Amino acid sequence: MLWRSTIGKKAVMAVSGLIMLLYLVVHMLGNLKIFFGAAEFNGYAHWLRTIGEPLLHHEWFLWLVRVVLLAAVVAHAVSAYQLSRRDRAARPQRYVHKRPRASYATRTMRWGGVILGLFVVWHLLDLTTLTVNENAVQGRPYENVLATFSTWYGNTVYLAAMLALGFHIRHGFWSAAQTLGAGRARRDRALKATANALALVLTLGFVSVPLGVMTGLVG
Repeated sequence: MLWRSTIGKKAVMAVSGLIMLLYLVVHMLGNLKIFFGAAEFNGYAHWLRTIGEPLLHHEWFLWLVRVVLLAAVVAHAVSAYQLSRRDRAARPQRYVHKRPRASYATRTMRWGGVILGLFVVWHLLDLTTLTVNENAVQGRPYENVLATFSTWYGNTVYLAAMLALGFHIRHGFWSAAQTLGAGRARRDRALKATANALALVLTLGFVSVPLGVMTGLVG
């Protein structure tokens, strides 16, 4: 069975990571609509719930996306955990000689994943269920975003998580490309440049929203 092999687990991790990356690109583009005002942003949020109508019922498309994302997150986390355990089992004793220090992104991939997992929970409680957003109003996503980024803790949590996301994407995209066979000697430089560009663009795109609120550009 492919899943039982190390190659299979790496492939699952790579594909699930790319699915989440695609979602992040779309999500970031949607977030940037906040710079066009409340009507534009709230209209976009409403449109997301009507995609596929009348073939699909209200919010069915949104729930399909959520199910696919949940499956991708679970597959990514489980494969990462099992690969980590397999790696430790393969070398139970510490190395006599220190290995060359890996990059910051490589050394923090595991903790970055944990940070992002916790952030997703907080993000859902903040802007989806509105549980931890004290000044949230149901059906007013623009105002709810302003409420989140009008607090020091909302900004701190979000900015820290987006920095972790940038490092995670930078290393994760490169690893996924290698796993899926895209990495070749002639392509290495292009793949590294693509990974850096994706990480930078997504990080800047996401952090621009809280920075826009803090500077008064949005509000």
